[in-house]
Amino acid sequence: MERVPEPQLMDGEEQAFAYANADFAEPHNRFVEMFKERFPAHCARSLKVLDIGCGAADVTIRFARALPRTTITGIDGAEAMLRLGRQAIVQAGLEGRVNVERKFLPHDALPPGPFDVVISNAFLHHLWNPAVLWSAVKASGKSGTVVFVVDLFRPPSIEAAQEIVDLTASSEPAVLRRDFFNSLCAAFRTDEVRAQLVQAKLDALQVAEVSDRHLAVWGVLKDG
Repeated sequence: MERVPEPQLMDGEEQAFAYANADFAEPHNRFVEMFKERFPAHCARSLKVLDIGCGAADVTIRFARALPRTTITGIDGAEAMLRLGRQAIVQAGLEGRVNVERKFLPHDALPPGPFDVVISNAFLHHLWNPAVLWSAVKASGKSGTVVFVVDLFRPPSIEAAQEIVDLTASSEPAVLRRDFFNSLCAAFRTDEVRAQLVQAKLDALQVAEVSDRHLAVWGVLKDG
């Protein structure tokens, strides 16, 4: 199946509300657990973290709770998502450690770095040009910065994409099912992500499929 790009921003009020109120506990907790499995030595450290494409900040908050010595800056281009994220941060009592900012990449400047950790969840497939993410990763890090990115990968066919939606999201609102299907069709294959990393001179990072629909990219930035 050829890739079908989707809108880069999720800035509709209905869309943002649906995402902020959906139950993403399983995949978002798994994001945190996979990070801890790959980087156990970092879990007790004081870390300055950047979350690229943080949306309504659900992963951001879960990450902050699981790694209590972190301070996290989340960035996203969708103000509707960020408004809900700011509310969630206050409700979680994490205003002192977590903040989110509107940044539409690559047009807006990144928050001041360098960061010790750069994470991103379900952002890559939104980009019309995937180099935007990998350039931001390099620009916001330094030698030794940990990188952990999780995203969908594209199924082999339209029918396979619809089957995933039917099996895993049948009880979700129609707007979420529609967006999930579109996201699967917009996602990159694992081999395409490997090629992106080579092009970005980030081929020291590892990439692998980690579920029936997710891939992960992880590793440590090197000099040069």
